[in-house]
Amino acid sequence: MNKLIYLFLFISLTFFSCVKQELPNQFITVLGNVQDAGYPHIGCEKFCCNQNFNSKAVNFVTSLGLTDLVDNKSYLLEATPDISMQLKFLKNKNNSSTIIDGVFITHAHIGHYTGLMYFGREALGAYKVPVYVMPKMKIFLESNSPWNQLVDLKNIHLTEIFNNKKISISNNLKIVPFTVPHRDEFSETVGYKIMGPNKSALFIPDINKWNLWNKDIINEVKDVDYAFLDATFFKDGEVDRSMDEIPHPFMEETLNLFKNEPKDVKNKIYFIHFNHTNISLQENNPAIDSISKLGYNFARFGDQLSL
Repeated sequence: MNKLIYLFLFISLTFFSCVKQELPNQFITVLGNVQDAGYPHIGCEKFCCNQNFNSKAVNFVTSLGLTDLVDNKSYLLEATPDISMQLKFLKNKNNSSTIIDGVFITHAHIGHYTGLMYFGREALGAYKVPVYVMPKMKIFLESNSPWNQLVDLKNIHLTEIFNNKKISISNNLKIVPFTVPHRDEFSETVGYKIMGPNKSALFIPDINKWNLWNKDIINEVKDVDYAFLDATFFKDGEVDRSMDEIPHPFMEETLNLFKNEPKDVKNKIYFIHFNHTNISLQENNPAIDSISKLGYNFARFGDQLSL
Protein backbone atom coordinates (compact mmCIF):
# COMPACT_ATOMS: atom_id res chain seq x y z
CA MET A 1 0.00 0.00 0.00
CA ASN A 2 2.82 2.39 0.92
CA LYS A 3 4.50 1.69 -2.40
CA LEU A 4 1.29 2.59 -4.23
CA ILE A 5 1.03 5.87 -2.28
CA TYR A 6 4.65 6.76 -3.05
CA LEU A 7 4.11 5.87 -6.71
CA PHE A 8 1.00 8.07 -6.84
CA LEU A 9 2.87 10.98 -5.22
CA PHE A 10 5.80 10.56 -7.59
CA ILE A 11 3.56 10.53 -10.66
CA SER A 12 1.60 13.56 -9.36
CA LEU A 13 4.73 15.59 -8.62
CA THR A 14 6.23 14.67 -11.99
CA PHE A 15 3.00 15.65 -13.77
CA PHE A 16 2.69 19.02 -12.06
CA SER A 17 6.39 19.70 -12.56
CA CYS A 18 5.99 19.08 -16.29
CA VAL A 19 2.91 21.28 -16.42
CA LYS A 20 4.76 24.08 -14.68
CA GLN A 21 7.65 23.82 -17.13
CA GLU A 22 5.24 24.02 -20.06
CA LEU A 23 3.74 27.31 -18.91
CA PRO A 24 5.35 30.17 -20.87
CA ASN A 25 7.36 32.83 -19.08
CA GLN A 26 7.15 35.18 -22.04
CA PHE A 27 3.92 35.57 -23.97
CA ILE A 28 1.55 37.75 -25.98
CA THR A 29 -1.98 38.49 -24.74
CA VAL A 30 -4.65 39.71 -27.16
CA LEU A 31 -6.31 42.68 -25.44
CA GLY A 32 -8.50 43.88 -28.31
CA ASN A 33 -9.34 43.04 -31.90
CA VAL A 34 -11.55 45.77 -33.45
CA GLN A 35 -10.73 48.97 -35.28
CA ASP A 36 -10.37 52.43 -33.77
CA ALA A 37 -14.05 53.33 -33.24
CA GLY A 38 -14.82 50.12 -31.36
CA TYR A 39 -17.74 47.74 -31.53
CA PRO A 40 -20.65 48.40 -31.66
CA HIS A 41 -19.81 51.37 -33.86
CA ILE A 42 -21.19 54.71 -32.70
CA GLY A 43 -24.45 55.56 -34.46
CA CYS A 44 -24.64 52.30 -36.41
CA GLU A 45 -28.20 50.96 -36.75
CA LYS A 46 -27.41 48.17 -39.21
CA PHE A 47 -27.43 44.40 -38.72
CA CYS A 48 -23.77 44.32 -37.69
CA CYS A 49 -24.32 46.46 -34.60
CA ASN A 50 -27.91 45.46 -33.78
CA GLN A 51 -29.08 41.90 -34.49
CA ASN A 52 -25.53 40.56 -34.70
CA PHE A 53 -24.16 42.41 -31.68
CA ASN A 54 -23.31 40.08 -28.80
CA SER A 55 -23.06 42.07 -25.58
CA LYS A 56 -21.37 39.13 -23.84
CA ALA A 57 -18.42 39.08 -26.25
CA VAL A 58 -15.38 41.21 -25.42
CA ASN A 59 -14.40 43.27 -28.45
CA PHE A 60 -12.07 46.03 -27.29
CA VAL A 61 -10.04 48.18 -29.67
CA THR A 62 -6.96 46.41 -31.04
CA SER A 63 -4.08 46.00 -28.62
CA LEU A 64 -1.56 43.38 -27.54
CA GLY A 65 0.11 42.84 -24.20
CA LEU A 66 3.71 41.62 -23.98
CA THR A 67 4.76 39.89 -20.76
CA ASP A 68 8.01 38.57 -19.33
CA LEU A 69 7.28 36.83 -16.02
CA VAL A 70 10.99 36.22 -15.37
CA ASP A 71 11.82 39.94 -15.38
CA ASN A 72 8.34 40.96 -14.14
CA LYS A 73 7.81 43.24 -17.14
CA SER A 74 4.62 44.05 -19.05
CA TYR A 75 4.19 46.23 -22.13
CA LEU A 76 1.31 47.40 -24.28
CA LEU A 77 1.20 47.65 -28.04
CA GLU A 78 -1.21 50.56 -28.61
CA ALA A 79 -2.90 52.90 -26.11
CA THR A 80 -6.56 52.47 -27.00
CA PRO A 81 -9.72 54.14 -25.67
CA ASP A 82 -10.28 50.84 -23.81
CA ILE A 83 -6.92 51.04 -22.02
CA SER A 84 -8.32 51.04 -18.47
CA MET A 85 -10.03 47.66 -18.89
CA GLN A 86 -7.18 46.25 -20.94
CA LEU A 87 -4.58 47.18 -18.31
CA LYS A 88 -6.75 45.74 -15.55
CA PHE A 89 -7.10 42.45 -17.41
CA LEU A 90 -3.37 42.26 -18.19
CA LYS A 91 -2.34 43.10 -14.62
CA ASN A 92 -4.65 40.47 -13.17
CA LYS A 93 -3.53 37.90 -15.72
CA ASN A 94 0.15 38.52 -15.02
CA ASN A 95 -0.21 39.12 -11.27
CA SER A 96 2.04 42.12 -11.92
CA SER A 97 3.18 44.60 -9.29
CA THR A 98 3.18 47.49 -11.78
CA ILE A 99 0.42 48.82 -14.02
CA ILE A 100 2.60 48.85 -17.14
CA ASP A 101 6.29 49.18 -17.95
CA GLY A 102 5.86 50.88 -21.30
CA VAL A 103 3.63 51.46 -24.32
CA PHE A 104 4.51 51.10 -28.01
CA ILE A 105 2.42 53.18 -30.43
CA THR A 106 2.01 52.40 -34.13
CA HIS A 107 0.60 55.74 -35.35
CA ALA A 108 -1.60 58.77 -34.68
CA HIS A 109 -5.07 57.45 -35.48
CA ILE A 110 -7.56 57.62 -32.63
CA GLY A 111 -7.71 53.97 -31.62
CA HIS A 112 -3.96 53.65 -31.33
CA TYR A 113 -2.81 56.47 -29.06
CA THR A 114 -5.72 58.34 -27.41
CA GLY A 115 -5.67 55.99 -24.41
CA LEU A 116 -2.58 57.91 -23.31
CA MET A 117 -5.00 60.47 -21.82
CA TYR A 118 -5.70 58.08 -18.95
CA PHE A 119 -2.14 58.45 -17.72
CA GLY A 120 -2.90 62.15 -17.07
CA ARG A 121 -3.78 63.95 -13.85
CA GLU A 122 -7.54 63.59 -14.42
CA ALA A 123 -7.07 59.80 -14.23
CA LEU A 124 -3.99 57.80 -13.15
CA GLY A 125 -1.64 60.72 -12.61
CA ALA A 126 1.20 58.47 -13.74
CA TYR A 127 4.88 59.34 -13.51
CA LYS A 128 7.06 58.93 -16.58
CA VAL A 129 5.39 55.94 -18.19
CA PRO A 130 7.72 55.10 -21.11
CA VAL A 131 5.95 55.65 -24.44
CA TYR A 132 7.87 54.43 -27.47
CA VAL A 133 7.20 56.43 -30.64
CA MET A 134 8.74 57.24 -34.02
CA PRO A 135 10.25 60.74 -34.58
CA LYS A 136 7.22 62.32 -36.30
CA MET A 137 4.85 60.82 -33.73
CA LYS A 138 7.05 62.21 -30.95
CA ILE A 139 6.83 65.72 -32.42
CA PHE A 140 3.06 65.37 -32.79
CA LEU A 141 2.60 64.51 -29.11
CA GLU A 142 5.01 67.22 -27.93
CA SER A 143 3.39 69.91 -30.08
CA ASN A 144 -0.34 69.36 -29.59
CA SER A 145 -2.69 69.64 -26.63
CA PRO A 146 -3.72 67.78 -24.57
CA TRP A 147 -0.89 65.35 -25.28
CA ASN A 148 1.89 67.82 -24.57
CA GLN A 149 0.46 68.29 -21.08
CA LEU A 150 1.19 64.63 -20.40
CA VAL A 151 4.79 65.32 -21.40
CA ASP A 152 5.07 68.60 -19.47
CA LEU A 153 3.65 67.08 -16.29
CA LYS A 154 5.87 64.02 -16.72
CA ASN A 155 2.92 61.63 -16.83
CA ILE A 156 4.60 60.01 -19.81
CA HIS A 157 8.19 59.91 -21.02
CA LEU A 158 8.57 59.80 -24.80
CA THR A 159 11.27 57.45 -26.04
CA GLU A 160 12.19 57.84 -29.68
CA ILE A 161 12.43 54.69 -31.77
CA PHE A 162 13.65 54.20 -35.31
CA ASN A 163 12.86 52.11 -38.37
CA ASN A 164 14.39 48.61 -38.14
CA LYS A 165 16.32 49.41 -34.94
CA LYS A 166 15.99 46.66 -32.33
CA ILE A 167 14.95 47.52 -28.76
CA SER A 168 15.48 45.23 -25.76
CA ILE A 169 12.51 45.52 -23.40
CA SER A 170 13.61 42.73 -21.05
CA ASN A 171 16.38 40.16 -20.90
CA ASN A 172 14.19 37.86 -22.97
CA LEU A 173 12.09 40.12 -25.20
CA LYS A 174 13.09 42.35 -28.09
CA ILE A 175 11.00 44.42 -30.45
CA VAL A 176 11.74 45.99 -33.84
CA PRO A 177 9.59 48.76 -35.38
CA PHE A 178 9.31 48.93 -39.16
CA THR A 179 7.51 51.51 -41.27
CA VAL A 180 4.51 50.57 -43.40
CA PRO A 181 2.51 52.64 -45.91
CA HIS A 182 -0.65 54.10 -44.39
CA ARG A 183 -2.56 57.37 -44.18
CA ASP A 184 0.13 59.34 -42.36
CA GLU A 185 -1.64 62.63 -41.72
CA PHE A 186 0.04 63.24 -38.34
CA SER A 187 2.73 60.61 -37.92
CA GLU A 188 4.52 57.68 -39.46
CA THR A 189 2.89 54.27 -39.25
CA VAL A 190 4.83 51.26 -38.03
CA GLY A 191 4.33 47.58 -37.45
CA TYR A 192 6.33 45.64 -34.88
CA LYS A 193 8.31 42.43 -34.89
CA ILE A 194 8.35 40.86 -31.42
CA MET A 195 11.06 38.37 -30.53
CA GLY A 196 11.06 36.09 -27.53
CA PRO A 197 13.53 33.38 -26.51
CA ASN A 198 11.70 30.74 -28.56
CA LYS A 199 9.19 32.37 -30.89
CA SER A 200 8.49 35.60 -32.75
CA ALA A 201 5.49 37.57 -33.99
CA LEU A 202 4.47 40.32 -36.41
CA PHE A 203 1.96 43.01 -35.48
CA ILE A 204 0.60 45.01 -38.44
CA PRO A 205 -2.84 46.35 -37.49
CA ASP A 206 -2.88 49.06 -40.18
CA ILE A 207 -1.41 49.13 -43.67
CA ASN A 208 -2.72 50.41 -47.00
CA LYS A 209 -2.18 47.41 -49.29
CA TRP A 210 0.34 44.57 -49.14
CA ASN A 211 1.67 45.32 -52.63
CA LEU A 212 2.50 48.91 -51.62
CA TRP A 213 4.89 47.74 -48.91
CA ASN A 214 8.57 47.33 -49.74
CA LYS A 215 8.54 43.86 -48.18
CA ASP A 216 6.89 40.61 -49.24
CA ILE A 217 4.20 39.81 -46.68
CA ILE A 218 4.34 36.09 -47.48
CA ASN A 219 8.05 35.92 -46.69
CA GLU A 220 7.56 38.05 -43.58
CA VAL A 221 4.88 35.68 -42.29
CA LYS A 222 7.06 32.65 -43.01
CA ASP A 223 9.85 34.23 -40.97
CA VAL A 224 7.80 34.34 -37.71
CA ASP A 225 5.60 32.06 -35.63
CA TYR A 226 2.58 34.39 -35.41
CA ALA A 227 1.41 37.23 -37.64
CA PHE A 228 -1.31 39.63 -36.47
CA LEU A 229 -2.45 41.14 -39.76
CA ASP A 230 -4.72 44.02 -40.72
CA ALA A 231 -8.20 42.62 -41.37
CA THR A 232 -10.18 45.85 -41.11
CA PHE A 233 -12.53 44.98 -43.98
CA PHE A 234 -13.55 41.60 -45.30
CA LYS A 235 -14.26 42.76 -48.85
CA ASP A 236 -14.64 45.75 -51.15
CA GLY A 237 -17.90 47.70 -50.94
CA GLU A 238 -18.37 46.86 -47.29
CA VAL A 239 -19.04 50.45 -46.18
CA ASP A 240 -21.08 53.26 -47.72
CA ARG A 241 -18.17 55.42 -48.81
CA SER A 242 -15.31 55.26 -51.25
CA MET A 243 -13.00 52.59 -49.89
CA ASP A 244 -10.10 54.16 -51.78
CA GLU A 245 -10.20 56.83 -49.04
CA ILE A 246 -9.58 54.20 -46.37
CA PRO A 247 -7.29 51.65 -48.03
CA HIS A 248 -6.62 48.41 -46.19
CA PRO A 249 -5.87 44.91 -47.48
CA PHE A 250 -9.28 43.25 -47.69
CA MET A 251 -9.33 39.88 -45.98
CA GLU A 252 -10.40 38.39 -49.32
CA GLU A 253 -7.18 39.78 -50.83
CA THR A 254 -5.03 38.34 -48.04
CA LEU A 255 -6.75 34.96 -48.30
CA ASN A 256 -6.16 34.95 -52.05
CA LEU A 257 -2.52 35.94 -51.58
CA PHE A 258 -1.88 32.99 -49.25
CA LYS A 259 -4.19 30.48 -50.96
CA ASN A 260 -1.33 28.35 -52.34
CA GLU A 261 0.69 28.37 -49.16
CA PRO A 262 0.71 25.26 -46.95
CA LYS A 263 -1.55 25.07 -43.92
CA ASP A 264 1.34 25.55 -41.48
CA VAL A 265 1.97 29.00 -43.02
CA LYS A 266 -1.71 29.96 -42.95
CA ASN A 267 -1.85 28.82 -39.34
CA LYS A 268 0.58 31.59 -38.38
CA ILE A 269 -1.91 34.29 -39.38
CA TYR A 270 -4.16 35.90 -36.76
CA PHE A 271 -6.58 38.36 -38.37
CA ILE A 272 -7.09 41.47 -36.23
CA HIS A 273 -8.41 45.08 -36.29
CA PHE A 274 -11.92 44.27 -37.54
CA ASN A 275 -14.30 47.00 -38.63
CA HIS A 276 -17.81 46.65 -37.22
CA THR A 277 -19.01 45.63 -40.70
CA ASN A 278 -16.54 42.74 -40.98
CA ILE A 279 -18.25 39.34 -40.92
CA SER A 280 -15.40 38.10 -38.69
CA LEU A 281 -17.35 39.56 -35.77
CA GLN A 282 -20.48 37.59 -36.64
CA GLU A 283 -21.26 34.53 -34.57
CA ASN A 284 -21.84 31.23 -36.35
CA ASN A 285 -21.02 32.60 -39.79
CA PRO A 286 -20.23 29.67 -42.12
CA ALA A 287 -17.62 31.73 -44.01
CA ILE A 288 -15.63 32.16 -40.80
CA ASP A 289 -15.77 28.43 -40.11
CA SER A 290 -14.52 27.76 -43.63
CA ILE A 291 -11.60 30.17 -43.21
CA SER A 292 -10.69 28.59 -39.87
CA LYS A 293 -10.67 25.13 -41.45
CA LEU A 294 -8.11 26.38 -43.96
CA GLY A 295 -5.81 27.06 -40.99
CA TYR A 296 -6.25 30.80 -40.39
CA ASN A 297 -6.92 32.25 -36.94
CA PHE A 298 -9.02 35.15 -35.69
CA ALA A 299 -7.55 37.16 -32.81
CA ARG A 300 -9.92 37.02 -29.84
CA PHE A 301 -9.74 38.81 -26.51
CA GLY A 302 -7.73 36.86 -23.95
CA ASP A 303 -5.82 34.69 -26.42
CA GLN A 304 -2.31 33.98 -25.14
CA LEU A 305 0.62 32.88 -27.31
CA SER A 306 4.00 31.88 -25.94
CA LEU A 307 7.20 33.60 -26.99
